Amino acid sequence: MQFNSLEFLIFFPVVLAVNYILPKKVRYLWLLLASYFFYMCWNAKYALLLLFSTAVTYVCARLLERTSGNRKKGVLFLSFLLNLGVLAVFKYTPFFLHIVTALFMRLGIELQVPRFDILLPVGISFYTFQALGYTMDVYRGDVKAEKNFFAYALFVSFFPQLVAGPIERSGHLLGQLAEPKDFDFDKALRGLYLMFWGYFLKMVVGDRIALYVDATYGNVDGASGWHLIIASVLFAIQIYCDFGGYSTIAVGASAFLGIELMENFDAPYLSASVGNFWRRWHISLTGWFKDYLYIPLGGSRKGKMRKFLNKMIVFLVSGLWHGAGFTYLFWGGLNGLYQIAEEIAAPLLDKFKGRFSTFLKGVATFALVDFAWVFFRATSLREALVIIKKMLHAASMDSIRGGALYEYGLDKANFILLFVCILILLAVDICKRRRIVIRDRICALPLPLQSFVIVGIVCFILVFGIWGASYEEASFIYFQF
Repeated sequence: MQFNSLEFLIFFPVVLAVNYILPKKVRYLWLLLASYFFYMCWNAKYALLLLFSTAVTYVCARLLERTSGNRKKGVLFLSFLLNLGVLAVFKYTPFFLHIVTALFMRLGIELQVPRFDILLPVGISFYTFQALGYTMDVYRGDVKAEKNFFAYALFVSFFPQLVAGPIERSGHLLGQLAEPKDFDFDKALRGLYLMFWGYFLKMVVGDRIALYVDATYGNVDGASGWHLIIASVLFAIQIYCDFGGYSTIAVGASAFLGIELMENFDAPYLSASVGNFWRRWHISLTGWFKDYLYIPLGGSRKGKMRKFLNKMIVFLVSGLWHGAGFTYLFWGGLNGLYQIAEEIAAPLLDKFKGRFSTFLKGVATFALVDFAWVFFRATSLREALVIIKKMLHAASMDSIRGGALYEYGLDKANFILLFVCILILLAVDICKRRRIVIRDRICALPLPLQSFVIVGIVCFILVFGIWGASYEEASFIYFQF
């Protein structure tokens, strides 16, 4: 069930209504039932994997509080082994078989590997990491093991953030789920505006860009260098709007239930360094890797070279987390190299101060991040290199003149609308950086005036949103991870 589907627009109000009718002490059971139904709408049998991960981490957490020393480390290792083992089987087996087959081919040995054709369970990377984070928190003593299995199961499966985050911490979410709140009109209204913004990002901006990007990247051989440059720049905005849109809808939907989820994006493309970009992009995952991988590896405590190595390990693992392929691995490694290079060049870069220097650093940061996105979006390293080669040789702009720009999915009217929407996105992100909360300004308006604002927003999204082929909702990009 997708957020941008008719089914969700029916499901969500029903969940809210029943939730606030029920006594507080049993609401978590209702939300648990609703969350599993939400997940099973994709593939019912894969709910068993969600249940398996929940059961393993629940039992291991209880055991962690009863053991000590090496046994405690053994329990933690078992939790990670079982969960990451399931993740590896479903997500990385085809990739592993491809590597083994290629290696044997180089040795002149042709392997007859059976076809491993299995559908990747939606959200498995997200809920696995959330459950493992809980296990680590219990191991460190940051939280106590939850005794109520069903309450813990809701923490792992809470439907707004189940399939694409944000990846919540146990110390932040478990307590909120354990203390149901009364309906708060002001929080719900702010949640509604967040959901509207998320739908705008996804359906009006992200899905509109997808038409052009998919058409261009789907015809790399026929597309000109300038078409690929434009598509690559637009893809950076698309993935931000698509993933940021999902996270924003999740935060808004949770607000209706009195639950506060963490912010997952903080105007990342206004960053003046790649390091700052990654502190503002997919914040929940970046924080997860910092706390549960980077710091345990030694962080920056064991010298500069070890620090650089730890950063590279984190970003290579992050690349593999996003997908089983060399393109994702290269994308992660490239971002790791960016940060190492920035730190080495920091004494020189710090000499350039002022607004204009900050602006130039921001442009350079976007260019570097966008260049890396090419490998993320391409279907293979070879295709990525072809795209880059074409972009580097894009001297003349004749290929996009005379209406040629509009040959790949978007006509002139849609390009104009897209340009206006990107300006709106930029304005909102600038306001966010200046700590101007637009939804608070709207909420300060009289309710009758707010009613007109709400109707106007709904009409705008309905009219200008991209609903997909045959009016089917378009999937969120991060569902595949």
